[in-house]
Amino acid sequence: MNKIKNTFLFILAKILTASSPGATYLAFAGSGSSAQLCAHIRRSGFKRVLVVTDKMLRELGVVDRALEGFAGSDIDIAFYDGVEPDPTFDQVAAGLSELKKHNSDVVLAIGGGSSIDCAKLVAARATSDEDPRNWIGFGKVKHEVLPLFAIPTTAGTGSEATMGAVISDPVTHEKGVISGAGLGMGATALDPDLQLGMPPAITAATGMDALTHAVETVICRWDRGTSKEHAKRAIRIIFDNLKRAYHQGDDAEARESMALASYYAGIAINQVNVGSVHAIAHQLGGKYQIPHGLANAMVLPHVLEYCAVEAQAPLAELAGLIGVTAPGQSASEQARAFIGAVIELRDEVGIPATSEKIKAVDFDYIVDLAVAEATGYFPPKMLDKAGARHILSMIAD
Repeated sequence: MNKIKNTFLFILAKILTASSPGATYLAFAGSGSSAQLCAHIRRSGFKRVLVVTDKMLRELGVVDRALEGFAGSDIDIAFYDGVEPDPTFDQVAAGLSELKKHNSDVVLAIGGGSSIDCAKLVAARATSDEDPRNWIGFGKVKHEVLPLFAIPTTAGTGSEATMGAVISDPVTHEKGVISGAGLGMGATALDPDLQLGMPPAITAATGMDALTHAVETVICRWDRGTSKEHAKRAIRIIFDNLKRAYHQGDDAEARESMALASYYAGIAINQVNVGSVHAIAHQLGGKYQIPHGLANAMVLPHVLEYCAVEAQAPLAELAGLIGVTAPGQSASEQARAFIGAVIELRDEVGIPATSEKIKAVDFDYIVDLAVAEATGYFPPKMLDKAGARHILSMIAD
């Protein structure tokens, strides 16, 4: 039944996207690009900016640095800094309350994926009285939302390039995806200055998150637009720079490269979506509050093993792309070499292979949700219950 449903969704997705306009992207990149974005917002005629962020970034002064481009202007700025990891509908409502009190005409997200996702839904609620729970699914935000901009302070989620947001139920903690063309950014700033000194653990988790996006795009059955091109570019950059960014947090070149990789990977998944890694990782985040990038990093090698035969050709190509092939290797051996390189990178940046939080008693619950979510994606091999259970057994400590 799941295969039939997935086939139907695949055909429907191709039909719907064939006639839909492609997304547009505008990014300011490099040192000082946050000031360029602020200038762009001013030139666009906006006057009242709601900044959506988290308290830690404000306390560290990162938000103030990101907003320096507004200095001396007549821009009126308000803040909602209540975003926490895995934002909830309650946080969206709180952000909306601040927006209405301020009468903001634009929303600027500053932070990681949680802040950007929350900002998207605050902007969507600003122009609609509908319960956002009704938007869970793909393409259900069809109304025009308040203009959106983003300054990501991590390099991994790619939310600054996508038209989707992940939201958590505050009671059940289950995660849902909300998407729509209006949730895309008007522009973003990929400013490495704001990411210098990012803690190694966050650098690692977000970098592996970006790698997961790119790899899932390359092995996806759906080849649409520039998805494969952008994903391969991201993968090459990540293998060249993540270790440097992890070990040398003040390496501006590595930070800028990782910001670009995250953005490229975001563009890639914006065209074909993610896959089975995310279907499992979302449940680990919802059930155990395991950070999303960390969950992806643990799950990724095992999902690649699960579909190694079906994804042999693209995985072998990726092995050549990052230079881990040897003369005379078969395609199967090359594919395994790439999986080995993913594991080596994961270990090099200090991400554990397992988590003691994951309990066998919860497997049935997690498996059911993961398989249901995976039905809406287009991986090389459909995730089934036996496969999901085996993957969980490999990462449970």
